[in-house]
Amino acid sequence: MIILGLDTSTRAASVALWSDGILLGELVVNDKRTHSQKLMPILESLCELANIKIRDVDLLAVCIGPGSFTGIRIAMATVKALAHVGDLPVVAVNSLESLAYNLSDSQASLVPILDAQGSQVYSAIYKSQEGLPKISREIKVVDIDDLLEEVKLIEGPVIFLGEGVYKYGDKLGCLGLDARIASSNINVSRAASVCACAHYKYKKGLDVYTCYDILPMYIRKSQAEVQYEEKQRKMKNDI
Repeated sequence: MIILGLDTSTRAASVALWSDGILLGELVVNDKRTHSQKLMPILESLCELANIKIRDVDLLAVCIGPGSFTGIRIAMATVKALAHVGDLPVVAVNSLESLAYNLSDSQASLVPILDAQGSQVYSAIYKSQEGLPKISREIKVVDIDDLLEEVKLIEGPVIFLGEGVYKYGDKLGCLGLDARIASSNINVSRAASVCACAHYKYKKGLDVYTCYDILPMYIRKSQAEVQYEEKQRKMKNDI
């Protein structure tokens, strides 16, 4: 089975090809260009380099968020189009479980974090079991200081990973020897991890969708939505 995975939920855009447990190839571009500029060239280049045609793909996998609202929509739209044309199933992988798969065999508790603006982060907590990260605290938006208090109660070593570590590195570094920040190659969101997670989920029949019913995971409203609703509220109060 050949899996094509896409992730544009964070600053990095990545595409991976996975075949029967073997990573055929992965391209990651982590620069300031928009995902609409990066995604299709990366996808086309990887397929050419791996000598894989889109018609060879059996399963699609996509990171559904949370993360960048615009980025999530770009990968979702691309996967929906590919799934529709190829009549392919799609496995949904959230951005935090994907990050946890970067360290799937770690014995530490894994705390992936992504910036949710202000002093808040998207976070979850995972613990590996039999070589796979299993969630021990569901995804939610929390203040970084509240998350640190939560992490202090965890027994054993803790590893923080994800783009949020760059914004809050100083705070995370004050937790002591049992808590550390993952290296930069682990902090980046990777489509290879999306594929690995999707491979497991598909075998278990978990989070498998069609192009019509797969949905993004936003967790919270975008800043634009919040501002619009505030504007509408003020207009009603002024009437």
